[in-house]
This record gives sequence, structure tokens and C-alpha cells, in this order.
Amino acid sequence: MGDDWAQDHHDIEVMDEAGTVLARRRLPEGVVGIGQLHELIGRFVPVAAGDCVAAEVQVGIETDHGPWVTALIAAGYVVFAVNPLQASRFRSRHGVSGAKSDGGDAHMLADVVRTDAHQLRPAAADSPAVQAVKVLTRTHKTLIWERAAVVLRLRAQLLEYFPAAVAAFEDLDAPDTLELLSKAPDPTRAAKLTRAQVAAALRRAGRYKITERTEMILTALRSPQLGQPPALTAAYAATVRSLIAVIATLNQQVSRLQGQVEAHFGQHPGACRADPAVVRLRSPCVARACCVVAGV
Repeated sequence: MGDDWAQDHHDIEVMDEAGTVLARRRLPEGVVGIGQLHELIGRFVPVAAGDCVAAEVQVGIETDHGPWVTALIAAGYVVFAVNPLQASRFRSRHGVSGAKSDGGDAHMLADVVRTDAHQLRPAAADSPAVQAVKVLTRTHKTLIWERAAVVLRLRAQLLEYFPAAVAAFEDLDAPDTLELLSKAPDPTRAAKLTRAQVAAALRRAGRYKITERTEMILTALRSPQLGQPPALTAAYAATVRSLIAVIATLNQQVSRLQGQVEAHFGQHPGACRADPAVVRLRSPCVARACCVVAGV
């Protein structure tokens, strides 16, 4: 069976082992749609076959998670999550243009699981604990990626009117950097920062070698540089303050989610049992590596 899913519906095609199309239907997302799907498949399954035949129903779909996939697996169907890149290659096999269409993709997915199931991996039925870890780690990763994108925009803005700031601060998403740039988002105000202000920001951020870092930052900020007209500088400074606010919020949420990832991962029966004082989840990559070890 091929299942081309969208946010609110599923285009379904049921096909037998010989490649004959038995039925096509568009079903709504949710419990009603799942019930209609079972009824549709039931027309072509022996009445008393039960779970044995349910396990012979192979479903191709371009996702491996979500309530719909969970319901398919729970019903006993074998669900193959077809990677979108794989689907693109298979799509070109079914048409010269390789263009995507709902009905065409449902047909392609049904045919793929009929002829190429041996090259696909069935989606696993994860426990709620495993699913919780996956949800948290995926979102944690996404927020870190989004923060990286905003930091790149911040760096690009600074280079346009205030390159000394890029030279002064090695980590543009660090708390001390955000605090000082928020106070002094342009060359004029940055040149007026005092040693006490810079040192206090560094101390609050838990930095080491406060005196040395303070001198380095002030030297960079006060160094000669090419600038922009006052009106343009003011506009850039306003955008930089907005980007700083976004990064600060993302920092808070990344930290909060990291705590949730650690808590949920620690509750998993297959979790790493290393001393938490030694091993800390500092990035989604580390979290994912530990999840692999634990069989997530």
C-alpha cells in the first residue's frame, strides 16, 4: 500500500503482489481516517486471517513518526519509511519528468514496497520513553541550528558597520558578548565602555583571565575602523539589538531543553550510566550518540 501524506489527508493506493491496483482513496488525517483505512484494507484480506495477514500488509510512506505511523504499526502493518531522496529516485523510475503528485506518489510508494521492500528498513515501534527522547532531541537540535543561523546574520550585520565587534568577541552567542553588544551596539558607544563594565560582564558569564580579556576586548573595540554614516549606523544597531534578543531567547530555550533531554534520557532503561559529573549532554550530536548506544 502507498500512503502519500499531507497535513490534513492521505492519498492511499492499495496494490496486490502482481502490481494490480485494487483501490485508491483520499482519507482524512486522524482516527476517522485510520478507521476508513482499516475498512479499505479489510476488503482485500480474508475475514478470519487476523494479525497474521495484517503483518503481510506493507505500507510505504515518506515519514517514520507521528500519530498516523504509530497507529499503522500498532495495527500490525509493516511500515516502510521511504526517505524523500529515495522517493525522488523511485519517482523518476515511474515517469519521465519525475514530477511529484499526490496520486502518483501513492502509486509509486505502493509499487516500491511491492518490488523493493528488501532495500528498505521497517519503521520500529518505539516505546513512549524513546519517542519522548526523540521529540526532545530533534527540537533541541533544531533550536541550536536556528541559533547558529541567527548568529551568522548577526555577524554579517556587524561586518557591515562595526567590524571591530567581530574581532573583539570570539563567541557572538555568549552571554557576555550579548550583554556588551546590547549596551553598545555601535562603535561610538562601544568605545565608551569602561573596564569595570566589561570585566563585570565577563565575570557574570563565568569567564577566566578577566583582566586579560577585558584589555583585549577594549583594544579591539577602540581600534581604527571604517564606518558608515550615522543614520545607517543607527539602523544597523537597531537590527543588531533585535538579533541579540532572539539569540538570548534561543540560548534560554536550548538550555531548558537540554535539561529535559538529560532528564528523559536518564530515565530510559538503556541509557548510558556514566557519572553525570563527567558526561554532560553538551550538544544534540552527543545526545544522539548516547541515544544510539542506548538503542534509541
